[in-house]
Amino acid sequence: MIETNEPFELEIVYKDEHFIAINKPSGLLVHRSPIDKHETQFALQILRDQIGQYVYPLHRLDKPTSGVLLFALDKESASLVSGQFTEHTIQKTYHTIVRGYCDAKGEINHPLIEKLDKIADKNAKKDKDAQEAVTFYKTLANVELPFAVGRYDKTRYSLVEVKPETGRKHQIRRHMKHISHHILGDTKYGRGEHNKMIRKEFGCHRLLLHASSLSIMHPYLKEALVIEAGFDEVFLGLFEKFGWSI
Repeated sequence: MIETNEPFELEIVYKDEHFIAINKPSGLLVHRSPIDKHETQFALQILRDQIGQYVYPLHRLDKPTSGVLLFALDKESASLVSGQFTEHTIQKTYHTIVRGYCDAKGEINHPLIEKLDKIADKNAKKDKDAQEAVTFYKTLANVELPFAVGRYDKTRYSLVEVKPETGRKHQIRRHMKHISHHILGDTKYGRGEHNKMIRKEFGCHRLLLHASSLSIMHPYLKEALVIEAGFDEVFLGLFEKFGWSI
């Protein structure tokens, strides 16, 4: 998680002559935004300076979400791949830790009203219909902890693999809230009492949502390109404490 304005290098998890991907840390914006005017560091600028070359962002990750973030190294490559993101033909896999014991697997088919920002989307239409949103999930592990939260004397959490079929704003966070398995560390859609507990007991101050892999059709190689990004020390520390192996 980004906690300093000091210069640092991004972890590059894939690079060829057309594309480059990083493991974006939690807390880092993809690019400059009117929403976070105080921020001085952005993945786009850091990566450009790090490799000495302009890069073209192909998608985005929320500021608190970590994981695979893909860029093109030239306009033509960006154009060739951007349609895959628009048409949702790419495959994304996330891992997250949520409250409660989640079902073994399931599908969340729940339309979402477009989330608009007061500044960035001030001119956007405000009365749009809810958009189709589908998320598939699979529970990988559970844990029960001896910490009282709310009216319960113990807490239960699940490690969940999530595959969004559509790409709505904050889709995974909103969908997990919809089924009452709020993501830990989510200060917007989560549960404050659980966030407070994991900060106090485990020193966790980040949203526990990680984009662990991204798969696209490489436009030059004509084959699937699967890019993976490892978990940070916060996730790994919780896996160890919860007795999870992944």
